[in-house]
Amino acid sequence: MRRPARFFAWLTLAAVASIHAQTPAPRAPRLEARSQASSETRAARAYQAAVQAGALALRGFLAEFPKGADLHVHLSGAVYAETFIRDAGQEHLCIDPVALKFALTKDQKPMKEPCGKDFIAASELSGNLTQADQDLYDRLIDQISMRSFVPKPGFSGHDQFFATFGRFPWLDSTMHNGEWVDEIAGRAASQNQQYLELMETPPHGNANQIADKLGWNPDLPALQKDLVNAGLFSEVAADRDDVRSAEAQRRLIEHCETPQAAPACQVEVRYLYQILRAASPQRVFAQTLLGFETIRQTMEAHEHGFVGINFVQPEDGLVSMRDYTLQMKMLDYLHSIDRYKCVHISLHAGELVLGLVPPEGLRFHIRQAVELGHAERIGHGVDVMYEDNAPGLLKELAQKHVMIEINLSSNQGILGVKGADHPFPLYRAAHVPVALSTDDEGVSRIDLTHEYVRAALDYHLTYQDLKQLARTGMEHNFLPGESLWAAEDVFTNAAAPCKNQAPGQENPTPACKAFLDSSEKAAAQWELERRFRAFEENW
Repeated sequence: MRRPARFFAWLTLAAVASIHAQTPAPRAPRLEARSQASSETRAARAYQAAVQAGALALRGFLAEFPKGADLHVHLSGAVYAETFIRDAGQEHLCIDPVALKFALTKDQKPMKEPCGKDFIAASELSGNLTQADQDLYDRLIDQISMRSFVPKPGFSGHDQFFATFGRFPWLDSTMHNGEWVDEIAGRAASQNQQYLELMETPPHGNANQIADKLGWNPDLPALQKDLVNAGLFSEVAADRDDVRSAEAQRRLIEHCETPQAAPACQVEVRYLYQILRAASPQRVFAQTLLGFETIRQTMEAHEHGFVGINFVQPEDGLVSMRDYTLQMKMLDYLHSIDRYKCVHISLHAGELVLGLVPPEGLRFHIRQAVELGHAERIGHGVDVMYEDNAPGLLKELAQKHVMIEINLSSNQGILGVKGADHPFPLYRAAHVPVALSTDDEGVSRIDLTHEYVRAALDYHLTYQDLKQLARTGMEHNFLPGESLWAAEDVFTNAAAPCKNQAPGQENPTPACKAFLDSSEKAAAQWELERRFRAFEENW
């Protein structure tokens, strides 16, 4: 059950009182005549009290703080291991208790019950467990997440993190995608978060077969023509249906549009089309072309599906490093085509550190992602200060309003980067837009509130800083329509139709309402402001 913010106000003040004798007594109930500004001031004071009380009190305060969006989150990596194990049991899959992974048959298909003497049915890991079952369950969770992981010689946090994806059970995503989206949306709703962009890899089987048959041709227009003539776009319908069906399943689970609707129904979900960057050049181009066409058709149909594209898999991999510039040129080419100007692009770039790759590999990824790849957002951006002319790059990112998706926990777990070694404060000082995100909250065993607590304590952020982060995320989402704000990344003056109103207030003027009705982005931003007002009025 979600508790009202007043509970956390009491909790925070009580905690501070135990260590600070000057803490004021609890306030009387607010008067309706008090201004929004004074409500914000009181919330800011309560926030500072929570900061002084420590991480637990701050968690209590921030649990219901409006967080807006999580723009960098992988669907498979956001699901907790416990869910995968439960679903594996429902599908009657088998577990290899020695290798601590889900078993495969000789022809590399998921092994199903009866499992044989050397394997254990996943369905046994439910209900009343023996001590041996509990031990296996715990070790399996540790294997497919970062829980309890301790680096050892030859096997780092980076290795464990990416290895988990190969250990996930071979589940039928058509059965479970809706359930997994519901889990993520439900977690978001419980944290007063209103929007998600989930990275999802749709079916690529036909695209890969066509690409393999044609082979690589560096003449991209010719290769594009050959791929289309070979039937590449026949897979568009399946790709669109991949997330369409997930949304339908999710909303059925949540009882949306009924009196029993779950809070998760209020979380808007869109999808980013994942391209596997570790594949051959012909496969990467085929997947990217297919993704662009899928997104174009989705947007023309006004579906709540794919809104943008992203390249995934470890950036430090052999193929990823070797073909990085080539892949950015693929994006540059497709972006130049008029029919694909509508396709939004967010790219993993700079998820690297010195030693993980040679110094030469740190010098250009973020810049090329922006200048060749036309990225509107950059995921991670950890190695920015190792790029050529780093100050100039920061200035360029600020001038172009390229947002950085900051993933503090995964950056520490994968790259060992935290605190003063993280460029987060440098981006902020250079006025580069930044927002917090989770990356793979299931693998990292975190949530978005955890990232807000961590950012607040590690970087001494003010209450206004946290509001700026949340607003920035909503400013840079890929929802269609104009922004609520008159100037990009300046959250002081609303756009002309709403300029004479306090954003988020009830009953906007007819002109403002018409503007909000015409823009999903502006409407979502208005809702964030409404949530800020409601949150702050409780203090």
